[in-house]
Amino acid sequence: MQQIKNLPVKELAPGLNGYYAHGTSMTFGLVEIKAGSNLPSHYHVQEQITYILEGNLDMTIDGKPCPLIAGMYYVIPSNVVHSAVALTDCKVIDVFNPVREDYKK
Repeated sequence: MQQIKNLPVKELAPGLNGYYAHGTSMTFGLVEIKAGSNLPSHYHVQEQITYILEGNLDMTIDGKPCPLIAGMYYVIPSNVVHSAVALTDCKVIDVFNPVREDYKK
């Protein structure tokens, strides 16, 4: 067993820092996002579930606005373009399947 914050930090973009644990078929992450930070549009083969622990995150998913606040989640299908802007400081859980091999580096 480990504490998630004891894992190496991965900077996803300025103001977005993730801590990731990897199983055999999925990746689990805690992401801390500073207010005003922007995650540019991107996509990946992994299905993703994003759950908002704290804060207010404006996502755009498949071209549609998707405002999320604490307690909300969204399932992002494989290869769907998405982006995010933090309106406040946020803490987010992201789960990916299959494993994000690119996040192991």
